[in-house]
Amino acid sequence: MLRAMLSLVCLAVSGFCAQLYYSHHFKWRDCFNELGRCYDPETGVVYLEQGGPVWLALAISAFAMAAYQAWRWTRR
Repeated sequence: MLRAMLSLVCLAVSGFCAQLYYSHHFKWRDCFNELGRCYDPETGVVYLEQGGPVWLALAISAFAMAAYQAWRWTRR
């Protein structure tokens, strides 16, 4: 039961990180200049290109952990 809960928590964290990756990097991927910055005039926010790979790596890692925990839970 603990593995199932841990798997669900990791899956939720993965979804949260994937959403942050999309909203802070993927949506603005054509806007970044040579310095790796993108300014959104509507909200007044500057997005940095270097933050995207971090959110993506966290999302993939959390998803891999969720898949591993689910696999171990069903294998018992």
